[in-house]
Amino acid sequence: MYLVGAGPGDPGLLTLRGRELLEKAEVVIYDRLASPRIMEFVNPSAERIYVGKRVGRHVAKQHEINDLILRKAMEGKRVVRLKGGDPFIFGRGGEEAQILAENHIPFEVVPGVTSAIAVPAYAGIPLTHRSYTASVAFITGHRRFENEADVDWEGLANGVGTLVFLMGMTHLPNITENLIRFGRHRDTPAAVIRWGTTPLQESVTGTLSDIARKVQEAGFKPPAIIVIGDVCRVRDKINWFERQPLLGKKVLVTRTRQQASLIVRLLERKGAGCIECPTIEVRQVRDTSILDSAVSGAAGFDWIIFTSPNAVRFFFLRIDQLGRDVRVLGNAMIAAVGISTAEELQKHHIKVSAMPDDFRAEGLLKLFSREAVKGKRILIPRAVKAREILPEGLRQMGASVVVAPTYETVSPKVAPQTLELLEEEDIDVVTFTSSSTVKNFFKTVPQYLVERVVSMAKVACIGPVTARTAEKKGLNVHVVPEKSTIPCMVDAIEKSFAREEF
Repeated sequence: MYLVGAGPGDPGLLTLRGRELLEKAEVVIYDRLASPRIMEFVNPSAERIYVGKRVGRHVAKQHEINDLILRKAMEGKRVVRLKGGDPFIFGRGGEEAQILAENHIPFEVVPGVTSAIAVPAYAGIPLTHRSYTASVAFITGHRRFENEADVDWEGLANGVGTLVFLMGMTHLPNITENLIRFGRHRDTPAAVIRWGTTPLQESVTGTLSDIARKVQEAGFKPPAIIVIGDVCRVRDKINWFERQPLLGKKVLVTRTRQQASLIVRLLERKGAGCIECPTIEVRQVRDTSILDSAVSGAAGFDWIIFTSPNAVRFFFLRIDQLGRDVRVLGNAMIAAVGISTAEELQKHHIKVSAMPDDFRAEGLLKLFSREAVKGKRILIPRAVKAREILPEGLRQMGASVVVAPTYETVSPKVAPQTLELLEEEDIDVVTFTSSSTVKNFFKTVPQYLVERVVSMAKVACIGPVTARTAEKKGLNVHVVPEKSTIPCMVDAIEKSFAREEF
């Protein structure tokens, strides 16, 4: 049994030990504040149990979570209890460890980077500073503080330089009033940071006397960290994380689970907050007979055309499964539709001989002449369901074309955390990188959430084919890059917001 701290939100702050255990886990019991991105590290075959909690709405009560942990641990499975932040900093990890100890179940505690120190750092607030203070206190703000004995207000107000309250949003007015009442100056700088260390991070600054009002006016909701003290004055100069071009923009990324990382990484580098909503799950075809025949006879083709990174990935996976290697391709020429596809081929040390400027099947047809392909044997590994324009166009030009299905797409179940975010967050952009992502978005996401998202968000499509599919679904498409690549799409999204500022 393992109690693992997931860190404050940025998946890069997960410890190496935490990732190692997630990759080996048989059962993962996880909280709302454990980043959905971290769940990508979980063993695909592991059982995932969501026990998220937020104010006024619990998927499972703490005693039920304790019973669940105990039951799963007694089954003899490798169980990871994944908790936001650090298990022993206001996370009730101590209680869960006690339950395990009382029942003689061996366990390990893997500390996590607590939000108490990480979030202020990402907001440009050093908790200690030689010019301001050498002391800091961490306080849970979850309690009502109805009795003075609940907390040493006088000690906090006068004896500690920096105060960090976790889970205190609901009781922020009470917290500030008590600190002022017991002697803290009403002009003491204060800051509230929401969704700290993630691209969704937002901050409100003020003083002890007005921070509660400012937070209410900003519409802030949990989770958030409250920082009170003179160290907040430094934020104006070293606020490094929030100075990015897409800061505060929330992007819903619809893509395959396997391929979302690139677009998310590029968007997050520009400050965007990404909510991943995989609408497609890609898997190898069940019937590989045609694919196996194509692999065995690959050397007999003049050209092999790959139209997507997935086609490359699953074609070479089958080569490996059959105990073969790249030599099976013989002297066949290789064509790729798009830079991403070419880059996937480079991972197998394959250089493309042809790639159109227009990263679509139509572009490749324009690249080939009738004289170049007439009488040639061409293999196209691709998805089970795909447009027929390429094989039909090549056949009309006199080529002999074999289409080998290598992978198929299915609609995955949307994670509970994602549905919660779609209910709560105002989405600025929704991205579609294929026609399938458009169609499956309408299939996998509840209709009321689809309507909520598209009513407020810009629609960004990777190319004209995807844009036409979106328009047929009744969507207004706002962003289409000149070239159908993910980097160009991200740049086009940035430019669309830059234009609004002028």
